[in-house]
Amino acid sequence: MAKYDELSASNSLHAESYTHGDLPKPPARQVAVITCMDARLHPETFLGLDVGDAHAVRNAGGRVSGDAIRSLVISQRLLGTNEVVVIHHTDCGMLTFSNNDLVAKIREDLGADASDHDFLPFGDLEQSVIDDVAAVRSSDFIPDDIPVIGAIYEVETGRLKEVVRT
Repeated sequence: MAKYDELSASNSLHAESYTHGDLPKPPARQVAVITCMDARLHPETFLGLDVGDAHAVRNAGGRVSGDAIRSLVISQRLLGTNEVVVIHHTDCGMLTFSNNDLVAKIREDLGADASDHDFLPFGDLEQSVIDDVAAVRSSDFIPDDIPVIGAIYEVETGRLKEVVRT
């Protein structure tokens, strides 16, 4: 059985008791969270969020890339969010490689040249949070009065530690 088939079967069970189809598009708590795609993170659980409470933007490392900014702009301008939380986490895979490492692996595995691409790895977890909060704050598309908070989720303890608040 393909992985999708297993997921589809689970979805069928989910749909039988689904009751959130009438929720409004704007998130109830008016917050957007940018965090990592790591499968060990379940931001809705560790932040106490329910369906419809917040926008969650997930990518490798929880980085504030151009696409994350795009999502924040839509979230704020069209759907009413008025706060941003950036959450990175301990034991993140983004701490384990450099751009050169991944470029070499792509060349070896696929024969493709990714030398002009930044995969946004980082070597300092706390600094990466500070940098990404600064990236949100410096965007011309994010109003200055929007609070932006950066935190680290500790996968070992389940605790959230605030790093910076602007």
